[in-house]
Amino acid sequence: MVYLTQLVYLNPGKEAMFHAFEDVALALIPKHGGQLLLRVRPTAETVIAATVEIPYEVHIVCFPGEDDFKAFSQDAERQRIIHLKDESVRSSMLVKGTV
Repeated sequence: MVYLTQLVYLNPGKEAMFHAFEDVALALIPKHGGQLLLRVRPTAETVIAATVEIPYEVHIVCFPGEDDFKAFSQDAERQRIIHLKDESVRSSMLVKGTV
């Protein structure tokens, strides 16, 4: 199994665009054998401690293997809307683990 934790930071005012991307992209995860385990929008009130900027969203996703994750990343439907992610996401941090 491949586990991915992603911290997502948005460009100001691009939340709706990001949500439009996520509506499509997150629905494609199961198509490639993956599972969205957690999706959180932390706030200053809910963070206990941080030495990094608080992200807009945090995702934890798993896929059976690296090839499944690559297939999701390269999915034609996802690629058609990748411009929405490119324009709305300022930066992201991806942490990958395997079991």
